[in-house]
Amino acid sequence: MPSETLHDSAAQDSAFTTKRDYRTRDVDVSTLKHAAEDGVQLALDGVDHSARPTWKLRETVTFYRDVLGLPLVHTISARGWGAPGHPDFLHFFFDAGRGATIAFFYYIGTDRTQRYEPEDHYFYSATHTAWGVPDRESLERWKTTLEARGIIVSAYTRHEILESIYFRDPNGYPLEITLRLRDIDRLDSRDAALTLEAAIQVEDEHRAAGDRLRDIDTVWRRKAKLVETLIAER
Repeated sequence: MPSETLHDSAAQDSAFTTKRDYRTRDVDVSTLKHAAEDGVQLALDGVDHSARPTWKLRETVTFYRDVLGLPLVHTISARGWGAPGHPDFLHFFFDAGRGATIAFFYYIGTDRTQRYEPEDHYFYSATHTAWGVPDRESLERWKTTLEARGIIVSAYTRHEILESIYFRDPNGYPLEITLRLRDIDRLDSRDAALTLEAAIQVEDEHRAAGDRLRDIDTVWRRKAKLVETLIAER
């Protein structure tokens, strides 16, 4: 049987669909039902995997398996499936601890597009993978060991309840090793809600006026008013 026929037959039983709204249509949150309305409490059980494309197969495997020492635990190899012209690919996974993995897609015969070229810009660095360690000794061991293996590593960076180090893989993807300095409690949750409510309020007001939110001080001032209101209502 010709390979094209085998491929077409297999595609009928796969996850491929021509109905792509779940991937291509903008999400309008104003039309969505809130969790409080249906009484169903959904929950997650940690991260299974994060995934990104790579155009550097040998370098990616060498970096994660041989330099970082993360075990290679699974590889999916597949003929192209999905939309017409979808390339054949490898999808491979490295152990990231606690049952999680970090994974890569190697789309055979493709070239990296400009969108995935590394940038020294906060937009690019915002999409990153952060792995946790249990104690300061582990964080220090990661930093000194990575540097001894030739990797350029940032200084220790403390940001509120986290302390982290940063480095990049051969694709230019940002990676973070982080230590949680304390547990998150109910006060953190309440503070988070107040901060975001203040930001949402002032952003909505700026948009309505044809402007945009431009600084954090505006958010802090609105948050202070929300706190004052809460105190007055007690």
